[in-house]
Amino acid sequence: MESSVGRRDRRARRRRVPVRSALTALAVVAATGAGAVYWQGHAGPGAGGAVSSSASAPSGGEASVETVEPVVDRDALLASAMASVDVPEGAEVSAAVLDPGSGVRASYGTGAFDTASIVKVDILAALLLRAQDADRALTAAEKAYAVAMIEDSDNDSASALWREIGRAEGLDAANERFGLKDTRGGTGPLWGLTQTTAADQVVLLRQVFVADGSELSGASRAYATGLMGRIAEDQRWGVSAAADDGAEGSGWALKNGWLRRSTTGLWVVNSVGRVASGGREYLVAVVSRGSTTQAEGVTLTEAAARAAVSAVGADAGGGGGSGSGAGQKAS
Repeated sequence: MESSVGRRDRRARRRRVPVRSALTALAVVAATGAGAVYWQGHAGPGAGGAVSSSASAPSGGEASVETVEPVVDRDALLASAMASVDVPEGAEVSAAVLDPGSGVRASYGTGAFDTASIVKVDILAALLLRAQDADRALTAAEKAYAVAMIEDSDNDSASALWREIGRAEGLDAANERFGLKDTRGGTGPLWGLTQTTAADQVVLLRQVFVADGSELSGASRAYATGLMGRIAEDQRWGVSAAADDGAEGSGWALKNGWLRRSTTGLWVVNSVGRVASGGREYLVAVVSRGSTTQAEGVTLTEAAARAAVSAVGADAGGGGGSGSGAGQKAS
């Protein structure tokens, strides 16, 4: 039987255990006006916690909480921004954005959408990749088709290059190398019915605009981005609405797509590209369907582009400028 002295010693030892051994983790969730911010904390070194910034107890105390690191849910911020976007009844929209400088990204909406003419960027990227693999430059004919396809959204030129890259099979093979996971080429000659997601389009934009990790050479990227910066004047709408007011030239580089579906009479209106806002650059993709007019779809894509940039802007407060009106040429 244990003596009374032994019991007293054991109780004394328990009382001397440092308080910090009980502090294994701390998590505080704080809601801000801009969205949810998650504050994660860990105990001090005695508890094996990671340390990145301090929020310690007064000196001389045993207990300390040494990590307080904010993690902003950008998807939640974008969803909040999209709540103020007027989406027409029956229409659907999805958006994705990346700040390539910081790696911050956000996405909204799910599901695959018809590409319409935004697939022309993908066709050009696949063509450039094939030329690189063959260690050759584009031919004069290929360059002529590429200029007309991107700058003027010429469909005959797109069809010629669609055949050149091997149609859907060639597009899908290139996209596997580019890292697109949810994009599938259209059946037969129907390149405009390629299926994609907004998130996949941002992956493609990163291949075109960012050197790090790109399958495209610097010369190929410069060629593609140059064409996207010289879009015909009546097509300068869409994601460019998120660029700084009056931004031209380096302020944006884009490709739009618009298609009236014969089965429903409703419009597919999409826009992808790079925009400059608040001293930073963003890669933005917006895809939509179900608008009753092209102009209605353009308004929707521009509002979604502004919302996307605002969700990843500095302090989640970035924003865009104003875009031009809808183009009238079918694509």
